[in-house]
Amino acid sequence: MAVDTRPAGLIVAPSEHGPKETADRLVAAVTGHGMKVMARIDHAGAAASVGLSLRPTEVIIFGNPMGGTPLMQAVQTVGIDLPLKALVWQDEAGKTWVGYNAPQWIADRHGAAGGIEAPIGKMTQVLSDVVRQAAGRDPG
Repeated sequence: MAVDTRPAGLIVAPSEHGPKETADRLVAAVTGHGMKVMARIDHAGAAASVGLSLRPTEVIIFGNPMGGTPLMQAVQTVGIDLPLKALVWQDEAGKTWVGYNAPQWIADRHGAAGGIEAPIGKMTQVLSDVVRQAAGRDPG
């Protein structure tokens, strides 16, 4: 029996595409949902630049102030977890994955309560849609 050892709050989905295509599809899905990509961090490229090897691993940082600001208004420390980010990586078997922090987990982590249900719900749905499109399980 396999044991799930993911960190608390991390949602992980398999991708039907390789890491580069998945990351590119994620960027397209993010911008298609009206959000801005603020950075792409290529951890494997950084590792290679110092002579180390790492399977493809990329973080994409993105967001929209209309979605994140209400959470920071509720509890300003939420800002450490925003903008949103997704990790695209290839595991040792060559499978590509996409992971992101669940918006409710972020809110719970900071003790945000009351009046955040709507932004958390919207953020949850958008992240789910974006990852589904990036992973190839949605024609999106």
